[in-house]
Amino acid sequence: MKGTLYIVATPIGNLEDITLRAIRTLKEVDYIAAEDTRHSKILLDKYEIKTQQISFHSYSDDHKLAQLIQLLDEGRSIALITDAGTPGISDPAYKLIQAALQSQINLVPIPGASAFLTALSVSGLHMHSFVYYGFLPLKKGRQTLFNSWLEEERAIIFYESPHRIVRTLEQIQGILEGGANPSDSSDIRWRVVIARELTKMYEEVLRGSFSEIITHFRAKAPKGEFVVLLQKA
Repeated sequence: MKGTLYIVATPIGNLEDITLRAIRTLKEVDYIAAEDTRHSKILLDKYEIKTQQISFHSYSDDHKLAQLIQLLDEGRSIALITDAGTPGISDPAYKLIQAALQSQINLVPIPGASAFLTALSVSGLHMHSFVYYGFLPLKKGRQTLFNSWLEEERAIIFYESPHRIVRTLEQIQGILEGGANPSDSSDIRWRVVIARELTKMYEEVLRGSFSEIITHFRAKAPKGEFVVLLQKA
């Protein structure tokens, strides 16, 4: 009988944001496949979870993938976790999930935190319909993507790094609003929300226009992990 792969969501910052079911699952499985075993050890130590970890990250080769599938084929149970949030969202978990499905392994979701949904819940934007992009392309297709947002009525959500946040917002503003100069701008204005370091000590949620948010981060060097949310005003 084949084993089970549990897709376990873990906290995005505050270690108390984990479900009782997730803790029980992590204790009961045979192995934990973790994106960064040193990072995950902090969470596991807090809840006295002694389960053996196996590293599985974006640089893992086919041999490591085959090793995990073999364990599952032999009837072992594995909990898949990432550094933060729900596995498979902007992280390397997708490869293992797909391989498990191809091998007819049973998958069980253990739901929990997700950074972009956490940000959306406090954004003040309409939540009935949205589109999520993960991390944006660095070069190819970037401007084409931004141009497509001119016709987008849904809330737009993506992740960005601190050293690119200002430049990215300037590029998007230049396309969606025609630039920072009001005389050059279109009639459509946009609401911008930046959620930074969610659930952590320095959590910050900023709401305003492109110009207001850009000015803020020009004056104060941005740090942490960013969720960006946009919607036509």
